[in-house]
Amino acid sequence: MTLSVRERADTVGTLRHVAVFAMETLARWVPTTPELEAKVLFGRHIWEFAQHADMLGKRTHELRAALHYSPAPTADYLSALGEWRELQDTGARIASCYDALLPDLTSRCGGYIEATDVFLDEPSVRVIERILADHPRMIAESHALRRERPELDGGTATASALRTRLSACATYVQFRAPVAGAAERLA
Repeated sequence: MTLSVRERADTVGTLRHVAVFAMETLARWVPTTPELEAKVLFGRHIWEFAQHADMLGKRTHELRAALHYSPAPTADYLSALGEWRELQDTGARIASCYDALLPDLTSRCGGYIEATDVFLDEPSVRVIERILADHPRMIAESHALRRERPELDGGTATASALRTRLSACATYVQFRAPVAGAAERLA
């Protein structure tokens, strides 16, 4: 069974919400992170997440939702993101972002591609494939920083805990109820 147009809009919008959340979290961390190299890494990836959010937001409108439609994820997923946002240690911030959040987001984006009709939803698939192409590079850049600055290579336990919390959220999208009597057109 493939996703309906409404379910696609909800999922793409939720992925946008997560991208905006990640962008805002990294932006919030920059002034409170003492290490210049980490600030530069976060700054570069703030821009990346902003680009992802913009592409996803434009696609939601094409899926008959509002422009930049961004419904919040499920309460459990949002709670895990909220705890992630509050991290103070630079090593924990880096590890949790690049070893937990981004791999989880990569998995969920891949899950979307598997759940949708690639022919009917090719524009969404292309947007998500562009996003997926950025994730390994972003992760590799974090690994390069940690090799250069080994004191920033902490946070493994924090990343593991976040990875566990996120993966425990079998679903992260809060789907809207279908409109009674409305037939879905292809988009």
